[in-house]
Amino acid sequence: MIKKNIKFSIAIDGSSASGKTTGSKIISKKFKFKLLSSGKLYRYLAYKIIKNNKKYDQKYIRNQSKKITLLKLKNKKLNNPQITKLSSIIATKKYIRNELKKFQIDFIKKNNKVIIEGRDIASKIIPNADLKIFFKCSLKEKAKRRLKEYKKLNKNTKLSEVKKSLKLRDFSDKNRKESPLLFVKGAVLVDTTKLTINQMKLQLVSLVNKELIKKYGNI
Repeated sequence: MIKKNIKFSIAIDGSSASGKTTGSKIISKKFKFKLLSSGKLYRYLAYKIIKNNKKYDQKYIRNQSKKITLLKLKNKKLNNPQITKLSSIIATKKYIRNELKKFQIDFIKKNNKVIIEGRDIASKIIPNADLKIFFKCSLKEKAKRRLKEYKKLNKNTKLSEVKKSLKLRDFSDKNRKESPLLFVKGAVLVDTTKLTINQMKLQLVSLVNKELIKKYGNI
């Protein structure tokens, strides 16, 4: 158990289904860090836009962004494929990213031990993070993982469809003008293609322990 009064931040980036969310949860549970999945912020706005049949103009986005809470981000409806598709579209909008950045910065200020995972965390949200991790995984393996999730919502979902969708999303994330997905200098690469959950846990726990000791000594 690490001391409560230490300040430590972890920035985790990676593409869809690369393992970054699972990895973030492992670290959060093991070290008692507060976790924020930034993708859920975009999913929440996409959910509100679709539910209320609204256009995502700046005024509406600003108002909805102010109403976001960690509890609202736990809504299981945010994982709907339709919401996933729209969230990737609105994530390319600068004014939307700016509004949601405010929530993320506020989250960091309110908590001493934080993990934020997403696609622009190390480059835009916590550029001075104590630990930066970049997750990657082969497209084939990512598609298999995501298919399992989608099958729970629609049994007729095909692997080829999921693979095509992930490929398009990866291209969009890496090539978008606003906050593209980048492997930043100083980040640690974690390739989860052939890792089991337990192997990933061992690797991540070792990484975090190493950086904690580097900053605070044996705690």
